[in-house]
This record gives sequence, C-alpha cells and structure tokens, in this order.
Amino acid sequence: MFHFNNLNTMMKKINKYGSIALLTITVAVFTSCSDQFLEDKKLYGSFNGTTIYENYESADNRIAYLYYIMLPSATGGSDLTGSMGDMPSTGTSDQYSKCTEEYGGISGLMNPNSPLDYETVTDYFNLDNNYSPWVRIRECNDMIEGVIGSESLTEHQKQLLLGQAFFFRAWRYYLMVMMYGGVPIIDNVQNPIIGDSEGIHLVVPRSSTKECIDFICKDLQTAADYLPARWESENKNFGRITSGAALALKGRVELLYASPLFNRADDVTRWETAYQTNLAAVKKLEEGNFGLAYENNSGKNAAGWGKIFSDYIGSEGGGGTVSEAVLVTLYNNVSPAEHLQLEKWNGWEHSLRPANAGGGGGMTPTAEMVDLFPMADGKKPNDMNGSYDYNQELFFLNRDPRFYRTFAFPGVEWKFDSDDLKSFGEKGQLPYGINGYTTGNNYKLWNYCWYDNVDDRNSNSKSGYAADCLGIKNTGIYLRKRTDDLALNSNPLYIFEKTSGNGFRQSAAPYMEIRFAEVLLNYAEAACGANHFDEAVNALKRIRKRVGYTDNCGLDPAIFNDRAKLFEAILYERQIELAYEGKRFHDVRRWMLFDGGVGQEALKSTWKLTGFNGNTCNYLGVEPLNGQRRHRIEVYAKNFIAAKSNNVYNEDKTIKETYDELWNKRPTALSLTEDITCTESADDEITYADAKVKALAQFYQEHFKRKNLSTDGNDETILPTFKPYYYILGFKKNAMQNNVSLEQNIGWGDYWRGGADGTFDPLAE
Repeated sequence: MFHFNNLNTMMKKINKYGSIALLTITVAVFTSCSDQFLEDKKLYGSFNGTTIYENYESADNRIAYLYYIMLPSATGGSDLTGSMGDMPSTGTSDQYSKCTEEYGGISGLMNPNSPLDYETVTDYFNLDNNYSPWVRIRECNDMIEGVIGSESLTEHQKQLLLGQAFFFRAWRYYLMVMMYGGVPIIDNVQNPIIGDSEGIHLVVPRSSTKECIDFICKDLQTAADYLPARWESENKNFGRITSGAALALKGRVELLYASPLFNRADDVTRWETAYQTNLAAVKKLEEGNFGLAYENNSGKNAAGWGKIFSDYIGSEGGGGTVSEAVLVTLYNNVSPAEHLQLEKWNGWEHSLRPANAGGGGGMTPTAEMVDLFPMADGKKPNDMNGSYDYNQELFFLNRDPRFYRTFAFPGVEWKFDSDDLKSFGEKGQLPYGINGYTTGNNYKLWNYCWYDNVDDRNSNSKSGYAADCLGIKNTGIYLRKRTDDLALNSNPLYIFEKTSGNGFRQSAAPYMEIRFAEVLLNYAEAACGANHFDEAVNALKRIRKRVGYTDNCGLDPAIFNDRAKLFEAILYERQIELAYEGKRFHDVRRWMLFDGGVGQEALKSTWKLTGFNGNTCNYLGVEPLNGQRRHRIEVYAKNFIAAKSNNVYNEDKTIKETYDELWNKRPTALSLTEDITCTESADDEITYADAKVKALAQFYQEHFKRKNLSTDGNDETILPTFKPYYYILGFKKNAMQNNVSLEQNIGWGDYWRGGADGTFDPLAE
C-alpha cells in the first residue's frame, strides 16, 4: 500500500510514461434518495489490496468509488476548470457548446485569429494527478485484477463487480478515443516502481483507432453479459450500470466509428454493426423496464417530457412506470454538516433560474436555436408545406411542444417552491408587489427591456434595462430545460435557501448522460446508415409521439426512401430532443458539419471524404456552421423611453414609483397549460385557440419589438471558424514530453520532431 507522502511523487513519475499510479485518497461518503448502494459506504481510494477483494461489501465499496470519480457532472464541461473538467460536455456554455448553435461566444476552437497548435490546444490526455484519465483507468484495472484474483467471492459476485469495472474502463477510453483516435491500451496494473529502466518498461505506444474501438466494445460486451437488465432492490441499487446501459454505450461508440469523421468512405458494414448493437440495446433496456418516460401520457405542451429531468421514472397512464435514465449521475440535497462532506448538489437548477428569483442569473440560448425549433405541426419554420407561418416577433406561437419546456420568455409562469419572499434580501432585489411575487408559486417572468435613449434602442450593439429588477442581469430568452418546475413537480428535488444565498443550489436532481431517447435516436441513425429505413422512421415517430404529435408526426414523406433526407431528419431531431444536453458538438463534429469535410485530403490524401457525396453539408442539405455568427434575443419596449433604474419601494416593499410603464398593463402570464396555437385565414384574420394566448400576442404586437444582439462580439468581420485539423485533436506538448513514444496526430506539430507534422494516422486501421 502506498503512503500519502509518496502519492504526488509517484503520480508524477507514472504520468510521465502515459499511465498512472494508484490513487490513495479516501473520499467522503455521499447519500441520495436513490443511490442507496453508495450510502454508508467508505468510497475506497486507499485500501489494503490483500483483503479488500475477499469480501463482497468491501469490494463493492471500491466499485462505488468508480461511480464517484468517473460519472459526469451535471454542470461539468470541456473547459478544464475543475475536478470534472475532463468529463464530457453536459449542456453548459463550455468551449464545445459554443461551437454550435446552442450558445454564443467565440470558443477557442472557433477563433479564426488564434489557430490552435500543440502549445495551446486543451489537454484531455495528460491531466495532473487524480484527474488524469490514466489514474482512473488504473483504478479500473486494479479492481478487475483484484476481483478476478479473489479466492472468496462467488462467481456471481465477481460478475456483478467486474461488469461495472469493465464498463467504466471502456467509458474512460471512449472519452479519449472520441477526441484523439487511437491511444495506448493499458489493460493491466503497471508496476509503478521505475527502477533502473527509468520507466521505459512503462511506455506503451498508441494502438490504432480500430484496435481501441474493438477493445472498448469488448469491455462493454463483457459488462453487458455480466450485469442484470435491472438490479434487484432498486431502492438500494438505482443508478448502477445495467446490461442495457453497457449496450447503449457500445452502440454510441460504434455509431461514432460509423460516422463520417472516422468512416470517410461510408462503409455500410460499420453502420450495420452499429445498428445491430443499438437494436440490442433498445431491446435489453426495454427488458429492464427502461423506455420513454410518459410515452403515453404526454400532457399539455410536453408536460410529461418536461418532467423527465427530475422525475426520470415516468407514469405511462396505465399504472406502470418506466425509467428514462440509462446512465445517470445521482445527487442529494442534504445540508452541509461540520467536518463532513455529505452533500452532493446539482447546480444546474440554480444556474438556470433568473436573478430576481434568487437564481444564478440564467443561461442564454441563441436566437438561432429559438428560431430553428419545429412548428406545432412538426415542420421546420417557414417550410412551404407547413400549416403555420413563422413570425419572429411572436416566436412563441405555434411551436413544437418541447419549445415551451426548453425556453422561457417574457410572459410565462416559472414557478418554484419557496415560502414568503418578502424577507429575501434587500429592498429591490426581488420585484415585490409586482403581480404579487410574494412566493415562488406565483412567479412570472417579465424580462422585457427598456431604453433611456432612442439611439441605443435602435442599435444592434446596445442592450436595454430589464424589468422586474433584473436590470442588466437579463438573458433575453432563458434556457428552461432540465429545470425542476413546480408546476410539473409538486415535490421538487431542491431546497430553496433564501437566507444563505444558496438559492436553488441545494438540488438533488439527477443528470442523465445517456437517456432512452438518445438510444432510440442512435438506433434510428444506425438503421438509416444500414438502409433499414422503416425502422429508423418508426423510431423518429416514437420520439415525436411522446410529446404529442400524431399520425406522420410532421415528418417529410421523402425520408421513407431517401437516405440523405432521413439522416438529416434524424440529426435535426437530435438537435431538438437532446438540446442543451451536451450532445450537439459531437454530432456536428462526427458529421463534419463545420465545413462539410471538404479539404481533408490536404492533411492526408487518404483522408478525402469519398462517401456522402464528398461533402456532408451538401449531402444533408444543411448550411456549414463555419461563418455563422450567433445572437441572443432581446424583447424591448418600443413605445417609451425611461431611466435605467430599479423601482422605488415603500416600507412594506410594495411599489412606490416605477420607470416601467408596462408593469400594470401586463396580461395574464401563460401557465403553459394553454393551447398556444393560432390560425390565419385567407383574408389575414387570426383566430387564437386560447384567450390568454391572444392577449399575450396582442401585448407583444402593441408594446414589444425583437432585437437580435450579437453574442460573438461586435466585430462582424470575425467569423467563427473550426479549422479542418481540429476534427481530431492533437496532443498538447506536455503529453509528448512525458512519453517519448507518443506519436502526434497528422495535422498537429510533433514535439519530438521539432514541431514538424505528426505521423500518427487516426483513420488507419
């Protein structure tokens, strides 16, 4: 057993050679309403290797440690700003998401004026100490070897433990292979004693991408063979890896390898392999009672869909329930205790909520995302075959039901669980007295802006002052998705803390890294690639019917017989269904949608895209993302000019004076239980399905105007550009310095070759 004072030195030595030393850190216990298998257990990072695997409970504690260190964080990302920095994007505005339509801001991967090289590229390969992927892989290898070598565990116990360890080893390799292609395969616990060889015996060269894919899939198939479809005693075991989860990840891995990024010639056998695995994943998950939660109980405006991110076990209307959560990170809302670290909070809720509700200020979706969501008939906005015309000024009318659970805009309720808010903070912090915001149960979002001069109001580079004390803490349109909405969940998983300033931070909402809807979409895409069109279309329909669509679900009839159109429909559905879940960047990347994949032969002649008509964007009929600037929507008052100032309050915190001329003219806010559609006759007469919707639309028309403000800076000449060699990242210099055998990828400078082009081909088999 290693001693703590040797840990840092040992880790530095092992990281130097591309693998890692044993992590000797004991982490605190954490509890959750659903993760009982982690409760009251010591999550062993420090242990006695001669005894720990001779007892199932202590061996299971070691497995619990893998869950603790390897599952994604709900608010993690790709920016390497914390302990979860090497984890995948999970929906925040990280450098991945800012490469897509979801968020604005010039990401380092999209800045045309600062090309990345091996000095400046982000490092996902050689992170320090216990955040290194090699630390985590060594943990898995130790557990695998320890369990296999145990003389006391039963065969059944060994399989349960090994299945989980194999899954996590595959998961960590997948995260690296996804970014770099082939990496060194280390499937055993390396001896960390460097000795006379100066560690050369620890050096492992890179394997090919195909070898890595095969290795990952073998681990995942073993996990699927060893693990149950659903664990017994679910109140104690919910959140554990299942056989279906292992197959779902295997299907995701094979879909990546079948996609244009790694499959330039469009080899159909790769699609067929991915199809078979994803089909098996769907069947195995359904065997374990996983599926589309609320599939037959959609509710109004996708209310059922909106609930799945907190209530992931959804009713089917007939008394049965299914779980949407396939790979899930669990949280708790326990209060901090002195000298203990029992709390494990999900910060997503707090980050979404507006500042005048006690939240972190909100996240800002782009105008482009708001505008691309389907209409209520399932057609794209302004589709000539659609039933509705899209009016950007009244962007909330006639939209896909998921629109209303993804975005929040001026004139909607956004309830939360709190008691009397009048004692919350200083006067003016919350809009006391306006429409009776005395508790979270009657909170309405009215975040329109006004200006103090006409020139700024008419400028596309100036923003206004937001109503209801939001001031400059306004995002225009708010991201609402994955929020724990009191109107949908009467027992929210957060504890609203007004006195400590924590707001919504104390949340136990789970984070679903893989949910059943994604598995269905992976299955649909692979089926399309393998020419099983009917199955792909039926999977698409199933996704859409869950949120209330019927019959053909608004899908283009051409997709039944046109592979390219069907691919495009599936990717569009992924963009909507999985919006702000961290999936879009990798969809764009694996389909090479920044530029269509043109010019790859300049990196290497064999990299030329010979399938997909030589250009994935043209093949799918979509516009490349390169060159597209992003914006945010501001809704502002067009009829008055006033000082940029908060309201003046009486002692009882009711309004004494306000600069907002609209606050007492507002119509009733939408509860989202309304029919938010309208129809237009041949003589331009508009008929609304609901009087409240009509009142809000007319209020917008009379008082508001929409402005699109750039989120990519005011210099219109700076166009977001993802360079061709970014598709498969290169290693940072320090990774190569620490491993003399680590070949650099083609297209990136190789430290050991004096900065000359790398020689490793991640596309070679």
